Amino acid sequence: MLVKMRNPRREVEMAGDRTVNHLLDALDLVRESHLVICNGTLVPGDARLLEDDVIEIRPVISGGL
Repeated sequence: MLVKMRNPRREVEMAGDRTVNHLLDALDLVRESHLVICNGTLVPGDARLLEDDVIEIRPVISGGL
């Protein structure tokens, strides 16, 4: 699967199917700090990602007063 990440911007190829949580573990990323988008749709941690999917990982950014 093609994984596109930001901060810093980079792309990584990952072989095989896996869940969102397993992907984030493999990339050493914290689930609560990242949004995962699979083929344009936001997906939960237990979603199954397939080898031919395009994944985007965005950091969670919060703001306020």
